Amino acid sequence: MKNSVYIAIIFYLIIGCTTSKSTLPSTEKSTATQNDTVRIANDELKYEVIIIDPGFSTWLASRALPRGYHSQSYLENKNRMYVSEWNNRVMQPFRYSPNLYEMSINYDLNVDYGYEVNYLIYNYMIYFQNTYKQKLDGYVPIR
Repeated sequence: MKNSVYIAIIFYLIIGCTTSKSTLPSTEKSTATQNDTVRIANDELKYEVIIIDPGFSTWLASRALPRGYHSQSYLENKNRMYVSEWNNRVMQPFRYSPNLYEMSINYDLNVDYGYEVNYLIYNYMIYFQNTYKQKLDGYVPIR
């Protein structure tokens, strides 16, 4: 049940990705609240990412590599692999814990979500793998 709470609303990732844009407008926002929630929203692309996992905001601020360390294309490629494996595990609840992999992630490869969204998704995947001793794809950086 404890893991269920951690992952319950990890991502309400990219809700209603109905348009394809090459860049994100400046309306992108990132906020962290006291209950360790990270939210990114963009009204023009009609998506929202919500990450609720105790400890993630602290980990992001203290252990994640700084913004700009990786290129956007690197983050996108890693996110494609991680999200693909994540979604495969969601579809196999008898093989992988449904308490960890509760919902699939709608990550549209044809949408440019911009650097910030990809940065946060990538870092959440690293945090998740290190915290819950999971290996989504190949080498997992330990931070």
